[in-house]
Amino acid sequence: MKCLSVSQPFADLIVRGKKTVELRGWNTNFRGEFLVHAPLSVRRDDARRLHMDTKFVTGAIIGKAEIFEVKRYDTTDELKRDYKYHLASKRFQDKRYGFLLRGAKVLNIPIPYKGRLGFFEVNIPKAKDSEILAEILDEEYRYQWVGHH
Repeated sequence: MKCLSVSQPFADLIVRGKKTVELRGWNTNFRGEFLVHAPLSVRRDDARRLHMDTKFVTGAIIGKAEIFEVKRYDTTDELKRDYKYHLASKRFQDKRYGFLLRGAKVLNIPIPYKGRLGFFEVNIPKAKDSEILAEILDEEYRYQWVGHH
């Protein structure tokens, strides 16, 4: 499955459905579900600006979302109008592509993983190949079931 590293606090905002546009300087033809990876570094200045004093999970896959479209920003004004969707600071005004996101979901148990630049493939072993992963997936399933009943 495809995965994308997104710095904290933005990774958290994506998987919680509060950030629905991910700004990038490059375009993608990819559409569909992807995993959200939170790298080791945290953008503390952005966390303060967004009034987030949470202890962030880092170095792990923390959730998933779906890219359903890419929006091209031709002007700074267009970018500013969408601030409530991307929540990026002024230093990101050179980013011209917004990955439009939906269907965000938090993993209750983050999966430790080393990230990379751009989209990268993650091959998580199937449950029968890993007892630990089977336990994680079972816990995730139980949490979802209990949360909906």
